[in-house]
Amino acid sequence: MRVKDAVGNFGEDVAVRHLAALGLTILERNWRCPVGELDIIATEGSTLVFVEVKTRSSLAFGDPAEAVTAAKAARIRRLAVQWLAEHPEQRHPDVRFDVVSVVRVGPGGLTISHFPGAF
Repeated sequence: MRVKDAVGNFGEDVAVRHLAALGLTILERNWRCPVGELDIIATEGSTLVFVEVKTRSSLAFGDPAEAVTAAKAARIRRLAVQWLAEHPEQRHPDVRFDVVSVVRVGPGGLTISHFPGAF
């Protein structure tokens, strides 16, 4: 496994634990289609939540959440529409797009930032 993939998987594991601790129910992880991938699909009450996870091993290149550009947000929205089309049983009155930023700081340290409704 490439280092980049290992860091990403680590961040997604951390994000899932964080979201579950906040009371979200995880429906799916790493959903893929030919156009791309959604990191986490969850529910919080009656809200369907699509979560993009960004992980870095330092802040040398800025906060990971800054990597979610307008183009990336648009792509995630398109993927969410595709996911909804393939999961007609998952109808919720509200949909939200969150970003979870995970940064490894020092040995064993983490900083987790959750941005509900990020875009």
